[in-house]
Amino acid sequence: MSTVRVALANIHPATTRDESVTLARAAIERASAARADIVCFPECYVPGYRTPGSTLPPPDEAFLARAWSSIAESAAAANVAVVLGTERLVDGAPRITALVVDRDGTLLGFQDKVQLDPSEESLFSPGSERRCFTIGVLTFGIAICHEGWRYPETVRWAARRGAQVVFHPHFHEAEPGSFRPTSFDDPRNTFHEKAMLCRAAENGCWFASVNVASDGSPTTSAIVRPDGTLLAWQPYGTDGLLVADLDLDAATGLLASRCRSA
Repeated sequence: MSTVRVALANIHPATTRDESVTLARAAIERASAARADIVCFPECYVPGYRTPGSTLPPPDEAFLARAWSSIAESAAAANVAVVLGTERLVDGAPRITALVVDRDGTLLGFQDKVQLDPSEESLFSPGSERRCFTIGVLTFGIAICHEGWRYPETVRWAARRGAQVVFHPHFHEAEPGSFRPTSFDDPRNTFHEKAMLCRAAENGCWFASVNVASDGSPTTSAIVRPDGTLLAWQPYGTDGLLVADLDLDAATGLLASRCRSA
């Protein structure tokens, strides 16, 4: 049996872009103490998720380069691979992305968000390609927030190419008057957590979704087995790492492989 220990950094958003790097590095150290092989962060955790009313400075290539270098140093020191929700500039246009760092600190590349939410289209440009990453015995894909919720083919693409796990960095904070769940997949809640179960079951892969910790959070971080049953979830709004051992042999990808349209 091939087993990988994953950690989901269900941590609170930073108040500044510099603090986001500090908090990410601290979470990597905690993942190492928990003997995790890989840790995944929420969407755009460094420098922070950008909204139309955001007070974040404009996207800054120099800052991002320093931030990624610092994260890579922490990954190497901790011997933990990292999936970092971040942003980057491509031909001068900002993209939502995830940076993958190997356990020795090597930068393995990016998975850009291909399918933007309509609210993001004024701030970001979409990516155009998908890829899988391999670290040791683990092959994984990444579907970022909206594209993982509403576009099943983003997860199926990775599962059909051998991904045992699909990481799902997202950013989902409470809206005024919204339902505040206390248990996972509450029937009174929105479809989002049900979609986590579906993405795993319809593809026969592990699905690991990670959100920030915030008051009234409508979704939380969770890990779903390849049969669509819940393995573990983080209490809502609680800062910390969600850590679990995943049996990679359970991810057969059978249903994904039988789909003729993806």
